[in-house]
Amino acid sequence: MSKRLPTGITVLDRQLDGGLPAGSIVYLGARPASQSELILYELTAARGTLYLTTARSVEAVRDALERSSVQTGNPTVRDVDGDGPVDQAHRLIRGLPDEANLIVDIVDVLERVEPSRYRMFLNEVQTHMINTGGITVLHGMKTGSVPENRGLTEHMADIVFDLETRVKGSEIENRMAIPKFRGGRALDETIKLRLTEEVDVDTSRDIA
Repeated sequence: MSKRLPTGITVLDRQLDGGLPAGSIVYLGARPASQSELILYELTAARGTLYLTTARSVEAVRDALERSSVQTGNPTVRDVDGDGPVDQAHRLIRGLPDEANLIVDIVDVLERVEPSRYRMFLNEVQTHMINTGGITVLHGMKTGSVPENRGLTEHMADIVFDLETRVKGSEIENRMAIPKFRGGRALDETIKLRLTEEVDVDTSRDIA
């Protein structure tokens, strides 16, 4: 078995036999109106992290990390704008040290570039992760307007986290599916999460 790196999120590490295989690319898909960012923030506490923001400003991300209720680290936050975003991201990624996290929030901006260029970028990221033993998390929005290269993202990703958020009666329910785990065990059941002060298992019982 390849070396596992803990995510820092106890519930996920328990389900994933200790964490994520070093060198992995993870795609986290979630609705825009969800607490999926808490998962990203908690990941920064596990190890050194380069956090690339493509939508919010660097200041907004740093402020959100400081105000977050979950445990966070001190990631390096950099902005990737709409002017050659893939080239900007690639230049920043080249300096990543061994066993570091790379978070791209959100990947939708990069997914809108020409398919062959985006495929080359993903291959370059994968090579860098394998060489350095790091982990990449690509955070994508589940909306009605899906970027052209979303299927390529999901195919190239070694692991897919699919977070579904819905209002059920008087409660907000979050369920995480892991339908894809290349080189490992995909989960055959969803994990019911509580995304409040921390990312944890929701142990409340479902009532039909």
